Order: sequence, then C-alpha cells, then structure tokens
Amino acid sequence: MSKLHFKYGAMNSGKSDTLIKTAFNYAERGLATLTVKPSIDTKGEDWVVARGGASRRVDVLVAEDDDLRTRITAAADELEARPLHCVLVDEAQFLTPLQVDQLFLIAKTEGISVICYGLRTDFLTREFPGSRRLFELADNFEKLPTMCRCGSQAEFNCRTVDGRPVFSGDQVEIEDRAEVRYESLCGACFMQEQERAGVRVIG
Repeated sequence: MSKLHFKYGAMNSGKSDTLIKTAFNYAERGLATLTVKPSIDTKGEDWVVARGGASRRVDVLVAEDDDLRTRITAAADELEARPLHCVLVDEAQFLTPLQVDQLFLIAKTEGISVICYGLRTDFLTREFPGSRRLFELADNFEKLPTMCRCGSQAEFNCRTVDGRPVFSGDQVEIEDRAEVRYESLCGACFMQEQERAGVRVIG
C-alpha cells in the first residue's frame, strides 16, 4: 500500500534539494511524478528553488481553499507519462490540515505515494497546522539534519529582519523580501538570541 511520508527539518536542511533529486530519480526510471507547492510561498513563484541553485517547475500551485485531491487528480489526467506514481510536496507546512487529509486519501485510496517536505515549527518554535496534521497521519517521518553556526545540529528557525533576530510577527513571513531572512540554530544558540532580545519564547 502506498504511504504518506513527511521529511522535515530546519531551514537549510536541503528539503527542496532532496525533493528535486527525488523527482529526477523517478523520471530516470520512467515513473511519473507531480510537484505541488502552496501558493502562499511566493519565493520562486511557480518553481521549487533549492538554495544550491537547482530548481523544478511546480505542476500544482495550491491555494488555501483548494481541494488538493481534486487539483492533483486533474493534473494527473493531463500527464503524458501515466500512471502517476508519486506526489512531491514542497513547503508542506503551509498546507491546511484538510489538505493533508486529502493527501492521505490519495495515498490510501488511489495507491499513489505522497512525499511531503517542510518545516516542523515556526520562528517562535510553534508547530505549523499542516505539519501537526502530517505528524498525526504520516506513515513515515524523516528528519533532515542541518548545522547551527556553532557546529551543533540545528533544530530551530530564527527570523531576522535587517540582520536582527525578531520574536514577534505573523507566523508566515516569506523570505522573498530583502530584509527578511532565517537562520537555523541549535537550542542553546536560539536561547542566547532570545535572551539578547529580552524576550521569552522558551522558558
């Protein structure tokens, strides 16, 4: 039976790069895939763009109120190479819980593997609703590691504006504006930054 997979990690853990490589591996074997991305992620517009420079065109750019199962079924009907073997989802944390349910149904009722890539938590260490639902439903989880500036494994995403860490604001702030950036930090470095800013996100 096909499975719903969730591969997650902090920023810079190579999630998009892994998606692009996975799509290539399927194509190399003559197996059809569809690439999905939430439209709220405006970085790269209708492309999945990895930090290393690799990119892949998105087949389904999904809005918050879209029925994802319907959108994927319609896109699969237009594939030249059939049947559809795998759905690859970038920035899956931005999906709604209902859309994650729809991906689960695609895997379990239509026999199509679904691999989601995304963040676990936001810059305030809180789970994204889409990620929470993936942890509730996914058959498999894989943590993609990345490194903090101190050399330890990074767990958290620190938002900076004009180079300064910030601990307030909307949950979603896409890194397509020049002043907004994210840094992957270990727990100790994240705590140091919150102390410097005089806030308590943890503790």
